[in-house]
Amino acid sequence: MLCRLAQLFLGLGLFGVSIGLMVRAGLGLGPWSVFHQGLADQLGLSIGLVTNAVGALTLLLWIPLRQRPGIGTVANVLVIGTVADLTLWIVPPLEGLPLRTGLLLFAIALNGVAGGMYIGAGLGPGPRDGLMTGIVRLTGWRVAPVRTGIELTALAFGWLLGGTVGLGTVIFAFAVGPLVGLFLPVFDAERRSRKILPVNP
Repeated sequence: MLCRLAQLFLGLGLFGVSIGLMVRAGLGLGPWSVFHQGLADQLGLSIGLVTNAVGALTLLLWIPLRQRPGIGTVANVLVIGTVADLTLWIVPPLEGLPLRTGLLLFAIALNGVAGGMYIGAGLGPGPRDGLMTGIVRLTGWRVAPVRTGIELTALAFGWLLGGTVGLGTVIFAFAVGPLVGLFLPVFDAERRSRKILPVNP
């Protein structure tokens, strides 16, 4: 259990770092981060604070969906936005397109690794992931269109609020799913535990 908790918090922390680095790259964010950034700009708050607050408010939508949070759900709300703000405080704004492009690609790859880590810990979905799975369970719709619909909605509202949409948004949309799919088996805690269970004679 301690290993899974360590994996969870490391994954969430790296996820927050990846968001901060994508903001510093300034070439476009993932759909939810576009929304968080746009809302943060309108409210005069930090993107990390808004990320955490939106996560907490999203949990209210779990009630009619009869979703149950886990340790990972609560940690998601507390850690990702906090680490994103800390990253923005540490990493200064960058100049030069090659440097910013390199940072963007690194941040997207890191996001995929981090997603595989915290999901693989198996200690509860994030608020936004739980919203998706709750809608799928309630409606019987397929995962892909539900996830796409939610993220496009977040992206549209974020763009209208002034969030950064750009090349990074496109790359993120196409790359992050396959990256998480690549790294999730590596960090799948339940799969590892099955491998070390003693075989009954």
